[in-house]
Amino acid sequence: MPNRLEAPPYQAIGDLELVQPVALSHANGLKTFLFHTDELELIKFEFVFENYYEKSSLPILNVALSSMLKEGTTSRSSAEIAEEIDFYGAYLMPEYSFDYTALSLYTIRKHVDKVLPIVADILMHSTFPEEELETYIRNNKQSLQIALQKNDVVARRLFYKNLFGPNQYGAVADLEDYDSLSREKLIALFEQQIAPNNCTLLIAGRIDEELQGLVDSLFGQEWASSKTAVGNSIDLPLPGDGQLVVEPKEEALQSAIRMGGITEGRAHPDFPAIQFVNTLLGGFFGSRLMRNIREDKGYTYGIGSAVVSLKHTAFITLGSEVGADVTNATLVEIEKEFKHLREQPTTIEEVELVRNYMQGNLLGSLESIFSHVDKFKAVYFSGLDLSYYHYYHEVLRTMTPARVQEIATRYFDYDKLSKVIVGKY
Repeated sequence: MPNRLEAPPYQAIGDLELVQPVALSHANGLKTFLFHTDELELIKFEFVFENYYEKSSLPILNVALSSMLKEGTTSRSSAEIAEEIDFYGAYLMPEYSFDYTALSLYTIRKHVDKVLPIVADILMHSTFPEEELETYIRNNKQSLQIALQKNDVVARRLFYKNLFGPNQYGAVADLEDYDSLSREKLIALFEQQIAPNNCTLLIAGRIDEELQGLVDSLFGQEWASSKTAVGNSIDLPLPGDGQLVVEPKEEALQSAIRMGGITEGRAHPDFPAIQFVNTLLGGFFGSRLMRNIREDKGYTYGIGSAVVSLKHTAFITLGSEVGADVTNATLVEIEKEFKHLREQPTTIEEVELVRNYMQGNLLGSLESIFSHVDKFKAVYFSGLDLSYYHYYHEVLRTMTPARVQEIATRYFDYDKLSKVIVGKY
């Protein structure tokens, strides 16, 4: 009978086994990566495009492009696209992030030849019909009006503007921006951004030569209406000076707190160690911020921090919603935790706890071939390869209390964080 009073013994985690994709190139500049497995009938096609920006662009233009990709082509209406995809039991989903727009198709192998031409039609012949655009504008203006009543939404918008300034990372949509959105602007961006030489195609599932031939015939030649995509330039923000932005809401029952600062991205050798220290600080349920501000003080239901690596920069962010009457007290406790990280060595036990959590989390995230694609994307779009994860694993394995304090001293300075409070202060 097992002894329930003792935890099971810890098992050391060995080397990671990651799927190395087969890389293909096409005459039109399209880059394709194949992740083959015999275990799944389901196949995923993910078309990833770097977002194209101009300094005069509307903040919502790239988001609108992503959202409206399925709204009609020269030969299919929005309803017809949805009906065809539905008929074959497939799933088509556009996704938008700071740096990239993706269009993902999930389908079973036997229907690939039926549904993949629909995606080709979308990527080459989207028309952004006026009626669908008007519906999109109306719905999103209503959603934004509702969202702007929420303190956490307002705090997040102010945080990005304060941290990044007037570039694509700091731009946020205002209601009047939707009034300036037009079909002509969407088509111009579509022709510039949705181009084969700006596309990375990731295919995961049971892949054979017939499927590869179909992909090349549909996407390997020049795309109708696309232009040669050009790279972006971005004015990066200077290191923060600890600016505090307060938007008072006297009637608020809770205050939203957001803070953070520019840091090193995934390509920097210190990035895994920065992630480690962030996890210890606020990156999981047993973190110091959660234990102090949620469990001990009871100021909030949840508080957390994260490290986000983007194409051109990276940042640390921390957020919570706390009782309006304890806003200042929460800030005091957050500052204390940053100070303790920098001035007091952590214990071996806490380092082991975080190490085991992060290593287990990494292994747990590799449950399917699609998870391996996600791991590849994270490094590929950072200019790295899969050997990064062996380095990452080694950094976790060798973290010590002294290294935690060194990284905290270098990268976790509370006084330099941009801080936003929406509520009572």
